[in-house]
Amino acid sequence: MTVGTILLIVLILLLIGALPSWPYSSGWGYRPTGLVGIVLIVVIILLLMGRI
Repeated sequence: MTVGTILLIVLILLLIGALPSWPYSSGWGYRPTGLVGIVLIVVIILLLMGRI
């Protein structure tokens, strides 16, 4: 597995863990999910462009 693939998997897990449906993160709102989602989109674009 390449570093980009491992990074993508970790970011997807962070995105799932930051969803406000979990009891520990219900007070956070959507801000953490949005930030992790933006980082995930940037990493996917970099992977597709071959930069990572």
